[in-house]
Amino acid sequence: MKLNQVKLGSQGLMIPNIGLGCMGMTGFEGANMYGEADESEAIATIHRSLELGGNFLDTADLYGPFKNEQLIAKAIGNNRDQYIIATKFGWEIDDSDKVTWAINGTKDYVKKAVERSLKNLKTDYIDLYYMHRLDKNTPIEETVGAMSDLVKEGKVGYIGLSEVSSETVKRAHAIHPVTAVQSEYSLFERTAEEKGVLATLRELGIGFVAYSPLGRGFLSGQIRSIDDLPEHDFRRGIPRFQEEYFDKNIELVKAVESMAAEKNITSSQLALAWIISKGIIPIPGTKRRKYVEQNIEAAGIQLSETDLLKLESIVPLGTDTGAPYDEFSMGLLD
Repeated sequence: MKLNQVKLGSQGLMIPNIGLGCMGMTGFEGANMYGEADESEAIATIHRSLELGGNFLDTADLYGPFKNEQLIAKAIGNNRDQYIIATKFGWEIDDSDKVTWAINGTKDYVKKAVERSLKNLKTDYIDLYYMHRLDKNTPIEETVGAMSDLVKEGKVGYIGLSEVSSETVKRAHAIHPVTAVQSEYSLFERTAEEKGVLATLRELGIGFVAYSPLGRGFLSGQIRSIDDLPEHDFRRGIPRFQEEYFDKNIELVKAVESMAAEKNITSSQLALAWIISKGIIPIPGTKRRKYVEQNIEAAGIQLSETDLLKLESIVPLGTDTGAPYDEFSMGLLD
């Protein structure tokens, strides 16, 4: 199966209709985001994705920090022109490579961050450069103005924002055309839709990229109890995985699995096909070839209007599945 190429936004960027989230391929600040990482399997996963037409890779300077970008550089080698790389800046990383956990969107920091990412990715341009989170102490006009300069300099092809409100999108887009907004979006997390962000993006011709499209693994059906998560897995600290919500969410997953079984596909594939049917680009994260193959297959699954209504009746818009982050991280969303 060959992936469809689609326009992301209206500025000219063409990508496959499903991407590859690379965050889980490396450790993170000494912790494992989603269990142990295996570099050789991660690189093989990137290569397999490319063979199937999945050349849209999503990373960030924060992941590692820097280890993820470096891993991608190693995987790509001399084939830079075959990949579309999206990376992000904003979580401040100091000169000793430590994350300060502040958000920095100042002009000087944007310029510093891009040079670091170019070096770590071993490239002279980034296809899509995102502001990872909004710096609430710096006007969005300053941040996007600095990103616009990077486009003029040829260091960045297109610009994006992550986890932002409609108001921020409009202000940013007035300074420089925004190609994409990336936010968490899945059957379990539809805040961007509830708050009208998706409607704003459609109006302005901006693409939407969905990270954690499988509800941080819930919708894969592989988590049946908290004990299924590795000991230091960051999901143990997320409300969605706490006792208050866990059993209720498992019941929703079982209903999704039952519908998927009727169609002879996995619950993951059903959840991804639902997102793609909305004209949204999911970037499921995986570090294993077998899952990248399954995910890419999902891009070819056609769902009827009846299928979509049935699926959305299982998890209706507004269903409370628990917050996607802890209190500190929730406070950093726009």
